[in-house]
Amino acid sequence: MTNSIEKETDFNKMIDARLSRRNFLLGSAAVGAGAFLALNPLAKAVAGSMNSAVMSFTAIPTSTSDAIIVPKGYSANTLMSWGDPIFPNAPVFNADGKQDAAAQALQFGDNTDGMSIFPIANDRAILAVNNEYTNYEYLFAHEGKKMTADDVKKAQAAVGITIVEIVKKEGQWVTDQNGKANRRITANTEMLVTGPAAGHDLLKTKADPTGTKVLGTFNNCANGETPWGTYLTCEENFNTFFGSEENVELTADDARYGIKAKPSKYQWNNFDERFDLAKNPTEPNRHGWVVEIDPNDPTSTPLKRTALGRFKHENAALVINDDGHIVVYLGDDERGEHLYKFVTKGKYQEGNNAANRNLLDEGTLYVAKFAMKADKLEGDGQWLELTYGKNGLTKENGFNSQAEVMIFARRAATQVGATTMDRPEWVAIHPDKKHVFCTLTNNKNRGVIEGQNVGGPNPRAKNHYGQIVRWTPTNQDHTSDAFQWDLYLIAGNPAVHEGDLYAGSANINKDNMFNSPDGIGFDKAGRLWIQTDGNFSNQGDFAGQGNNQMLCGDPTTGEVRRFLTGPIGCEITGLTFSEDQKTMFVGVQHPTGNYPQGGNNKPRSTIVMITKDDGGAIGS
Repeated sequence: MTNSIEKETDFNKMIDARLSRRNFLLGSAAVGAGAFLALNPLAKAVAGSMNSAVMSFTAIPTSTSDAIIVPKGYSANTLMSWGDPIFPNAPVFNADGKQDAAAQALQFGDNTDGMSIFPIANDRAILAVNNEYTNYEYLFAHEGKKMTADDVKKAQAAVGITIVEIVKKEGQWVTDQNGKANRRITANTEMLVTGPAAGHDLLKTKADPTGTKVLGTFNNCANGETPWGTYLTCEENFNTFFGSEENVELTADDARYGIKAKPSKYQWNNFDERFDLAKNPTEPNRHGWVVEIDPNDPTSTPLKRTALGRFKHENAALVINDDGHIVVYLGDDERGEHLYKFVTKGKYQEGNNAANRNLLDEGTLYVAKFAMKADKLEGDGQWLELTYGKNGLTKENGFNSQAEVMIFARRAATQVGATTMDRPEWVAIHPDKKHVFCTLTNNKNRGVIEGQNVGGPNPRAKNHYGQIVRWTPTNQDHTSDAFQWDLYLIAGNPAVHEGDLYAGSANINKDNMFNSPDGIGFDKAGRLWIQTDGNFSNQGDFAGQGNNQMLCGDPTTGEVRRFLTGPIGCEITGLTFSEDQKTMFVGVQHPTGNYPQGGNNKPRSTIVMITKDDGGAIGS
């Protein structure tokens, strides 16, 4: 093993030497006229003439302060923080950790992540927000050291989704506790399983012999929204809530999804037998899906859409293809996992939302394979179909139905030969509908673990900085099996590294450097907003990069400017805009200092509103 790693390291050094920053730029520029945006941004960077027409703000420096910092001419204000009431009968937040599950179920959940706005009128909208997980050191007075069944219920009430109406008063958005759409969806909300895996034996439990009714959604990472007005919440690290005090024989598929027969740090398995693998070995199969929610109807049942595959979903980016099919791009956020695409069987019908709401139940799931060129950082790609009976997805290879292909989508992706990726996280589709971007956050296993070789869109061994891959579907058809790709940027640290890819691509410099791009999203003007969830030690390889941050990129020129820096210990995640683009809503997850109240107060995950002091569109 040692010798193979040494050989791999030598190979990586050779690749890094060949792929110098300038060689990378020249290679990317050779993609061809019109293949990507008007001018390849990295080719533009070579010319040294980055001058964005869509960004007018002055970039800000890095920060290590316990505050939200935005450019001159902008303001940041709190919309709501963990524990704030969202119903008129809800208690106000109490920092002593002694509020019970009933109180938490009426309050904003913890650790805000992906979110979407659904406009009702010019001055009213619905905000749907994921609450990914919770921090026991702040949730409980005993910091999780003396858990009870009631404590577990409180933790289960702190996760899931918060849906709340917001209204604009005196020029600023505020929550409306009397909103008709207000709702908390938690780990105990009943949901319906739909699509090819519904009713399969692998989804049946003692409590649900039908395999169609699941309690709860949790570890909801990012999100999506549909043209028919529904919210998509994506289940990511669901495995962390399962465990057992007993010796349980698990399968290779369980291991692939991170299911382990050991005590869970959340301790749900000790008080709720749903999460005890010894009692309910199939319960984990009921999680790891995309869940569709109607934000306008608080009585509606959330739907787990199994046609989109089971893995650790980051977000769901939708586009209406020119032929009417809905295409959904999906990342699986784990080192060495894959990038997926779903194409609906039916077509979108403008104005017929009753028919559209069934579109995500039938279709074809694909997984990406990138052409791996050792000396190029651009090339071609192919979408491989994940359909039972095709591409080796047969009984001989351990698949007995389409349901099993979806339940074990990761194994299916490996079977068909998909490319392992550096943690594919958020996917964003440019407003022109021709270009798609995906953050590849980092991967310490790249070049070290078998099957995770260096090359193509994953050009660095032990990648701790991350990159953003982009592609355009052949003939601008998102249903096409083929695509062309390059790297929009490679994050790095030019203050520490010089002359190789660890310094980053040429549109990365000492004034805008960062690591671990995670959340991304476009505004209507085509600005790409990049959020980070990385190393904030400000030391070693990360010296000078400060706290996590949000940057703005111009895909046409390649320019990247830092727009926001977050408080101590946080991840900046979640991004949505008011309809007029004059308010940006951004999430601050798991701060560790005293944000947002300061003093000796507990840190609280928070949604922040960014506005421009002159009332203009954000970024303009």
